[in-house]
Amino acid sequence: MKKSLNLKTSSLLVIATSYAVLTGCADATSTVVQEQNTYAKEVKAYAVYVPKRQDDFAWENDKVAFRVYGPAAPIKGHASGVDAWLKKVDYSIIDKWYDQAFKGTASYHTDSGEGYDPYHVGISRGVGGSAIWVDGKDYTAHNYKSFEIQQNGPEKVVFTLQYEWQTPLGLVNESKTISLAMGSNLYKVNSTFKLNGKPASLPIAIGITTHDEKALVAHNKQTGRISAWEMFDGKALGTGAIIDPSKVQDIQHIAKQAKDESHIWIFTKSDKDGSLEYHAGFAWEAAGEITTRTQWQNYLDTFKK
Repeated sequence: MKKSLNLKTSSLLVIATSYAVLTGCADATSTVVQEQNTYAKEVKAYAVYVPKRQDDFAWENDKVAFRVYGPAAPIKGHASGVDAWLKKVDYSIIDKWYDQAFKGTASYHTDSGEGYDPYHVGISRGVGGSAIWVDGKDYTAHNYKSFEIQQNGPEKVVFTLQYEWQTPLGLVNESKTISLAMGSNLYKVNSTFKLNGKPASLPIAIGITTHDEKALVAHNKQTGRISAWEMFDGKALGTGAIIDPSKVQDIQHIAKQAKDESHIWIFTKSDKDGSLEYHAGFAWEAAGEITTRTQWQNYLDTFKK
């Protein structure tokens, strides 16, 4: 992809060059160019492993960005739920936001014009995390154990995360392949579940956190949709998940007193070969495309699976 300087950058270069001539500072121009090159505004689908941030794994496209916690994340307060990074620019922001956080020059929890991360995941399912459901309780993995990237942009990103955890049914392994194409607000999941080493049909719950009932939830069994709508700093965020309606066994909104445990759930099961497919994602009002709850529900209900 060719990179070209925009008018704003050109103006900065003129100012920097003038400053260099007037002050004799030969590094002024190169400093501006270096900063521009460091945070090149590439529009692409992208995924990255971030060992410096407790093994985070993050991915994005021109609409949305997500992350999950990795093996180095502490047991307490972390799990395999999916975090949402809210962006209102079409170019890649993951590397920039992490780099600024590491340097201490900016925090991705504060909106500096491109978006930010106000979304709390904790031990919840976040935006579409899955769980094994047994006797009215969700059993979830802590964090992914390993990853493999199959395709890293520019039009699509595809990667696989491996999970393993104990449940009342036995040892569960999930090989979760996630893909995100340009232009989509939803990532796609193709998982294969194993029970004690063998592919199995297992009771699965796909969850959207309600953030301790701060979110307004809704669902549509005919389209296989669950959704939530809540406010962050005066702007609305819609989250949701969809599955083939024929795979829906039930949908329930379950509120609990314990922090991070309230969700709206799709109940389903993996096929005999252990496979399961669904989509999940979000839309942020500040991005300027989907700005009402009705628009968000319509987007999910008419999404081409």
